[in-house]
Amino acid sequence: MTHETPVTPFGARLRAAMDSRGPLCVGIDPHAALLASWGLDDDIAGLETFSRTVVEALADSVAVFKPQAAFFERFGSRGIAVLERTVADARAAGTLVVMDAKRGDIGSTMAAYAETFLSPGSPLFSDALTVSPYLGYGSLAPAVDLARRSGAGLFVLALTSNPEGAEVQRAVRSDGRSIGATMLAHLAAENAGAEPMGSFGAVVGATLGDLSSFDLDINGPLLAPGIGAQGATAADLPAVFGAAVGNVVPNVSRGVLGHGPDPAALRAAAAGFAAEIRAAIPSA
Repeated sequence: MTHETPVTPFGARLRAAMDSRGPLCVGIDPHAALLASWGLDDDIAGLETFSRTVVEALADSVAVFKPQAAFFERFGSRGIAVLERTVADARAAGTLVVMDAKRGDIGSTMAAYAETFLSPGSPLFSDALTVSPYLGYGSLAPAVDLARRSGAGLFVLALTSNPEGAEVQRAVRSDGRSIGATMLAHLAAENAGAEPMGSFGAVVGATLGDLSSFDLDINGPLLAPGIGAQGATAADLPAVFGAAVGNVVPNVSRGVLGHGPDPAALRAAAAGFAAEIRAAIPSA
């Protein structure tokens, strides 16, 4: 299946989706324990049922889905086929798809990763892709360039919620700026002048507490994992993100998915998180 190139950049399409549906992003993370809790086998049939149920239950109400590629890739080619269908079904239903694949490499290899997820002719073409910049931000150039051409976006790992991330992201360069702050500065430069919002976002954990020492005003989206099972709440968002909170895309996975397989329960859980976000962020 192929898709036409979006005529509007990802940042503008995301802003419109956030304004109309609220900023909630729901992960599609079919790990073995979650399949079991749904009464499904850890096999292709279980994977297919899980993914289809999530998309059918929520595609008309949430702004963004974020499938975690690894949980599909572990099944080999058959799992990738399910991922292709999940992406196509979600996008056909009008929900933006951020592929959580965290790719990062150099040269032609990075270009191949970009073509897999950001080329409109690819069966895995997604609205945006998570990428790792820790071979140097410049290594992401093939993905940045293709995202611009195809109307897609990127989410660059900047300040992640896992404790191990700090040893790299909080490390200080010779110019006195941390690695994480450097990534945010690169993204601000990519998004300069974009209206209403740039297409190059950062992944910034909602569990990190006060981030006032970082300039989060990158004129782009901030994908915020950590709401729900990881301990952060919607009420924490203004304190963590400050003036940039209006561009935050809170991600919830287990907090919603744990209510399956009943579609009504999934919808109720997503609606509950969306209401909490609207209460915490009046502009949401």
